[in-house]
Amino acid sequence: MRKQKKRVILENIPVEDYAAEGRSLARVEGKVVFIEGAVPGDVVDVQLSKNKSDWAEGHAIKLHTPSPDRQQPFCEHFGVCGGCQWQMLPYEKQLVYKQKQVTDNLTRIAKIPLPQIQPIIGADITRYYRNKLEYTFATGKYIPTEAFQKMKAEGIDPNDHSGAAGFHARGFFDKVVAIDTCHLQEEPTNLLRKTAAGFAIDHGMPFYDHRLHQGWLRNMVVRNTITGELMVNVVFGYEDAGKRKALLDQMLQQFPQITTLLYTINTKRNDSLFDQEPVVYHGKGHIIEKLEDFSFIISPKSFFQTNTRQAEKLYRVTRDFAGLDGTQTVYDLYCGTGSIGIFVSRMAKKVIGVEMVPDAIEDAKKNAALNKLEQASFFAGDVIDICDDAFFTAHGSPDVIITDPPRAGMHEKLVKKLLDIAAPTVVYVSCNPATQARDLALLDEKYSVEKIQLVDMFPHTLHIENVVQLKRKP
Repeated sequence: MRKQKKRVILENIPVEDYAAEGRSLARVEGKVVFIEGAVPGDVVDVQLSKNKSDWAEGHAIKLHTPSPDRQQPFCEHFGVCGGCQWQMLPYEKQLVYKQKQVTDNLTRIAKIPLPQIQPIIGADITRYYRNKLEYTFATGKYIPTEAFQKMKAEGIDPNDHSGAAGFHARGFFDKVVAIDTCHLQEEPTNLLRKTAAGFAIDHGMPFYDHRLHQGWLRNMVVRNTITGELMVNVVFGYEDAGKRKALLDQMLQQFPQITTLLYTINTKRNDSLFDQEPVVYHGKGHIIEKLEDFSFIISPKSFFQTNTRQAEKLYRVTRDFAGLDGTQTVYDLYCGTGSIGIFVSRMAKKVIGVEMVPDAIEDAKKNAALNKLEQASFFAGDVIDICDDAFFTAHGSPDVIITDPPRAGMHEKLVKKLLDIAAPTVVYVSCNPATQARDLALLDEKYSVEKIQLVDMFPHTLHIENVVQLKRKP
């Protein structure tokens, strides 16, 4: 038998500071302890999950004295859902800690000369800001330990339920937190989820079982826009044409504001839709979003920044850092569906977008045509392979490079490629300041950091975007 590890609990621990990635820290007998679920100023009991000689990790299990900064979370699911880790902090305090996170990462990891970091640009709207949410329907319902034990003590079977509709529980692939009201997206998002779940229960159609990989109702993706268009994609584990049609017809009758309704039959063992083909049941199959006066086609599998209003602020910073006057050729790397390149295009002589995903490039071309841009061209492939001498001869060498990589940052080969290209200006947009700092240290060989601007895209979460302007050294 596997030997069960002894639970280590530290009692009455004063939480001293913020430690990045949503955690805080304390010092206990010379050991640094990283704590989830606590904020600086709290006094808590901490159950350790990792315990090394000079550091430990754990989560707060009891709050003895709350920090003066604590506030009452506005969501009933806070602490269970895991989606909004910082609701217990006033928004102004969240911004302070996000600024500190980026500052710490850039100074501790990059270890290069840095300019003064400008104050973070916060959000004017801190609830209902997301334009996309994905709900999961599952037979496995997540019940917190205390509630589980209470149900057992009262003779209630915790497994006697039809399932749950909401979000995956943190750390559980097969269990979902049943959500009543999510405050991240405007209605009718919650009503749509409840309607689909209620239909399945009323008609005896099972939610998806993520262990056995069987079941009918699986996921629902809801996307809205500031233009008023609404897209819903209902994902089924198998086809039942009669029940599917009945559900979709009910949704159209109950929610006439739906402009595009799709369904997807996903028989795979995972929920990803990149290799699936959503079927248009109603509408044009896409929605239109706007950033300033630019229009963007969003198809069911398109990537688009999930906070439209903050995306405008982020892209304005990017455009400003690019320093365009109409004479420059701009290369937009990791261009996705072309949103950044199109956003800066009117102040550029030419925009060249490069992206690995062919479907995204097709959307980028459509978006360029939609905005009547003749100076924007988009190419599918790896920038390391595409950007050779022949490509530069055909399209021009870049005066400005904008790079917006995923959380993993740029591949080391791409960093070397940027050093070889040696464009006068590089604008680095990042959703992960730690990997950005790592890449900036490598780029220091030829570039100096001139400007830094944080933009908060996701209030009440630990996530942050950071834009850095680099100039080629003389």
